[in-house]
Formats: sequence, C-alpha cells, structure tokens
Amino acid sequence: MKSFNKILIANRSEIAVRIIRSAQELGIETVAIFSSADEEGLHVELADEAYFLGESIELSDTYLNIDKIIEIAKESGCEAIHPGYGFLAENPEFVAACEKENIVFIGPNTRAIQLMGNKVESRAFVQKIGIPMTAGVTGDTKTLLREAKSIPLPILVKAAAGGGGKGMRIVRDLKDLPEILESTSREAKSYFGDGTVFIEKYVEEPRHIEVQVIGDNYGNVVHLFERECSIQRRYQKIIEESPSPTLTPAVREKMGAAAVKIAKEIGYNNAGTVEFLVDKDLNFYFLEMNTRVQVEHPVTEMVTEVDIVMEQILIAAGNKLSFTQEELYQDGHAIECRIYAEDPSNNFLPSPGEMSLYVEPEGDDIRIDTGIFEATTIQSFYDPMISKLIVWGQDRELARNKMIAALENYSIHGIKTNISYLLQVLQNEDYIQNKISTKYCDEHTEDLIDLAIQEKSVKDRNIPALAYLVYSLHEDLLYDNTEEYSIWKEIGYWRDQMEVKIACDDYLLNVEIKKSENGIFNFFVGDMEYDATLLAMEYGLIEIDFNGEDEFFYISKDTRGQGYVSYDGFIFDVKRNDMLVQEDVFGTLDTAGKDGGEIVSPMPGKVIKVNVSGGQSVKKGEILMVVEAMKMENNILAPKDGKVEAVKVKAGDMVNGSKELVKLSD
Repeated sequence: MKSFNKILIANRSEIAVRIIRSAQELGIETVAIFSSADEEGLHVELADEAYFLGESIELSDTYLNIDKIIEIAKESGCEAIHPGYGFLAENPEFVAACEKENIVFIGPNTRAIQLMGNKVESRAFVQKIGIPMTAGVTGDTKTLLREAKSIPLPILVKAAAGGGGKGMRIVRDLKDLPEILESTSREAKSYFGDGTVFIEKYVEEPRHIEVQVIGDNYGNVVHLFERECSIQRRYQKIIEESPSPTLTPAVREKMGAAAVKIAKEIGYNNAGTVEFLVDKDLNFYFLEMNTRVQVEHPVTEMVTEVDIVMEQILIAAGNKLSFTQEELYQDGHAIECRIYAEDPSNNFLPSPGEMSLYVEPEGDDIRIDTGIFEATTIQSFYDPMISKLIVWGQDRELARNKMIAALENYSIHGIKTNISYLLQVLQNEDYIQNKISTKYCDEHTEDLIDLAIQEKSVKDRNIPALAYLVYSLHEDLLYDNTEEYSIWKEIGYWRDQMEVKIACDDYLLNVEIKKSENGIFNFFVGDMEYDATLLAMEYGLIEIDFNGEDEFFYISKDTRGQGYVSYDGFIFDVKRNDMLVQEDVFGTLDTAGKDGGEIVSPMPGKVIKVNVSGGQSVKKGEILMVVEAMKMENNILAPKDGKVEAVKVKAGDMVNGSKELVKLSD
C-alpha cells in the first residue's frame, strides 16, 4: 500500500481534527496550521506539528493565504496537503500551487474542480450528458434582468462559484430582483472571490438529496449511496440522514448511476458529492457537484463502514479504490445534527462568546466530530458550527430516538445554541412522517420555537428542577466538587429554614429550604413540596433524588454571575436575587441606547456595507448597515423614525458587541 509520511491540513476546527484522526490510523504524521483565534484549538493539540499563521484574523492572511500555507508545507517536509472543506478546498489556484512545488493535493484534479466549481459551466456540461436539470439563465446583470421573465416565478438567484448554502436568494416578485442580484453577488464575492451569479427555476417543495461518489486515478468510480439533506434553514443544512426515507429502490439506483456517470465523464479522482433536487413525484434534477469531502460525510460512513477521509488519502497516494460497487451496502440508519452557536429565539442570530460548560453525550453508536474538547470561547470570525452529532440505529425510528436522547444530554452553557430547536424538529410529526421539504424549517420555524418555549415553560412550572435551582446557584456546589467539602455539608450550618429568591428565565421564585434528618432537604416552591437528597456530583453533573425519583442536571455559572441549569435538553437561566452583584463586573450591555438613539452591534463582526450617512432621514425598520458575523450577513435596522446624527464605522471595520455603529436623533 502506498502512503505518505507527513501531510499538512489546510483547515481548522472539526474537519482538521477529523483528517488528523484518519491520518493517525494510517501512521501518517500531521501538520496543523492555526490563526491567533485558534491557538488553543483541538486540531493544534492533536497534530504532530503546528504552525502559526500570524496575528491577523483576516482569512486572506490566514486560512486563505496560499503562499504562506505552501511555505509551511515545504518547511515542514509535507508530501501532501488535505484541504478539508471550505476555504481552499475547491480553489484551482491552490491546486496549481501544490503541483508547482511537487506537493500532492488530496482532492480531485484541476479540471474537475474548475468545471464543477462554476455552477454555470457545470450545468452546461451535465446537460450535455443527458442528466435532468431545471431551466436557467446566465449572463451579465442586464441579461439576467431581461431574461428572468422567461422563467415562471419563483426563481432562484445563485452564486456561480457558490456552495454550502451561501450565495442563494429566492425571488417571488421581479421588482425585488435588482436588489437580490446585488446582495447575492456581494456575498458571492466575499465568500468565493467571484461575484458571478445566475438564475434558475426554483422547485417548490423540493427534497435535497445528494449522492456520495469516490473515484481513483485508474478510472474506477463508485457511489456510496445517498444522504437526505432536506432539513435546512436558509439553505444551510442542519439535519442529514442516510439512507433517504424518500427514495424508492428504483430512484435510488437511477440517482446513483447518474452521479457516477457525471464523475466518470470528468475523470473524477477523489471523494465528491453530486447534489440533486427531488420533486414530489420523485423526479430528480442536477443541482451541483461539490468537489471535496462534505460536512455531512459521517452519516455515509456510519451506514457503509467506509472511512471516506482515509480513502481520500490512499487514493491521492496512488492506490486503487479498496472496494467495488458490488461490495458496498447500506446498513441501518444514521442521522447527523449540526450544533450551531446561534440563538433560535432571536432570528438565529450568531451567538459567539465564552462557554461556561461543555459536556458531550456518550453511548454506543454516538459520534461527535468537533474541534473542541472543553468549554471554550467561540469566535465570531468563523462558521458558527460547534460540532456535528451523529448517531446510528437499526432503523430510522431507533436512530431518531437515539438522537433525541443524545441532544438532551448535550450540555453547552454560556452561549446560545440550536439544540432545543433541533429537538423540536426531530419530535415534530411532520419529520417523523417524512412530510418535509427544503422549505420546511423556514416555513415552520416560528411554530417550532414557540413549541420549544411552551414545553420549557411547562417544565418550569411542573418539574422538580425548580427546587434544584437553589443548589445550582451556590458557588460551593458549582466550583468545589470534592467529597471533603460540599454545599451538602455546609448547608447544615444554615438556619433551620431559609427563603431564597431565584430568578429563573422570566419567573421570580421564592424557595423555602428546610433541612430534615439523614441529609434530606425539604423544598417549598409555591404549593409544591419536594424532598431532595444528593446522590452524586462531578464536573457540572448533579444527580438528586427528588421525592424518590432520580433526576440528572448539569449546572454552571459564567463570569458575569449568570447561572445555568440543563434538564431534559432545555437550559434554564438562573440567578440568586438575594445576593449582591458587583455592577462593574456584571453589568449588561443593551443593543441600543435608552432612547434607541445609540445603535450598537448585536455581535462581534465585520461591517460589510453602510447604507446611510450623516444628516439622512430614516424610517423605522430601514436597513442602516450590514454586519457579517460567523459567515452570516446581519441587517442592522433603524429602531425608530429619525435622523442620522453620525455614522461611527465604515465598511471593512471590525466591531465588537459594544461598538456604537450609528447615532440617531428624533
């Protein structure tokens, strides 16, 4: 078997960790690269060597700096570079730079990347070889505006060099087309270095189903079956599964054959994914081909038992595929959930910041791909994905239930995440019955969030977690978990009965505590009485007997004194209201001044567009500027009618969560 001695991973976080693990299994040394924001990243710790990319946080100076990455590869003696996904994974210039220095690029050939990397050219190519496709229009802005009328609404504006859900906008009224063309082109230029866009027919209620392909340098190409990726929010996949519950065996075979045909026609020689839209009648249409490993590749690995990353490395080293099409099969069902740092209740606003607790679920057939191993700070400079949680079960229902249990035991405190939202999707009857489309989340998000809030509120009023909150906020319980000293001993020195005021989310609770015999404590919350006995306590985890029933909770407290309690997949914000708070340490930050005149950034990010200037009159809801955070454009809106007194930033400025952007006057 041919192999490499040392490879460089031109990426970061979970995909870099994922590549390192497969390389280690092959006995290959690894070299990591890192920016100043990633100095404590898990990929840096796991690699045999790690090289600093410099103090700048700009991607052009770090993970997109081809010259610097090639220089590190040469200096460290690497024979090959694995790009992961994103960044330089589909950049022909990077491939050319590798070839120039006799460094093997662990990915497909340049022709495949160039052809499939441009959506306009790839559509034309695939149409020639007889693969079904939706109607589309290409050309400059004038051409698009003129020819858009030839395609029935709705239409989709897409970045020619796009991918990963970026650079896509739906148009339902042609009067919106000019603005959408501009914003999509701007986003495309920002993320892909190419502002070219095109238009295609938007398929109503489509399914997004993709086929994993892999080929070697000897003309062998196979598919590893399909993944259902229809659960998306704003075109970004959040839940993927394999096999697809939508396809019939006949359609599955046809789609697999179509994907292999495309790959063979372009001489594809590594791992890639052919994506299709599938309508309600199971007609499928070519969407695009991603010439790299996909974020969601683990669900395919779980049902085929093929290590896709390892196969990538071996193919690049000059080996033939280690299996044939006939040897491949799907076993059981796998589901992947992407865990994002975002706030579902606040329009999914990115939620960078410092974690106060990070605990992963454990169990058979549970896999977590992540770039962290403990509570850390989530930066605003990169994608908001914290991890990928993947489970396997004998069938879809078993896998679904296992995923629900895993999410309920995934505790992340200090920042907002989408875990509760994912739980609602997985428990929704439409998901269970597979009555979904790529629009499902966007059309039902408000309902799903309301259900999550309602269920959490019921728990707030009804579960023994309320009594537990008293314990969770005591510093000794939070920070000292030794047997020699704990709150359960110190509480004995309190007076026989005391009252504590607890703020829990939007509730203010009066909790009376009374110690009885044998270490049992009585809690009175309103008319409810609980007997509580501590059973176990370790890092963040508490097990308590409530009225004869064992209950498990995770607790933590952040640097501002805010406490958190996880129970049943929900996180409760809790704080002792009978304790003094040091204002200069625990003060809060509003997103605007008291009169709404001083508008500050709601998150750290980069100003990419300013729409107003001093002296300009604006209406409530008008977009003042656009701030990019975690690869997402966020519109900063005027909170009221008024006049712009001053604009405090310009396009290109980096801002934090307290930076004043605009000052408005009445």
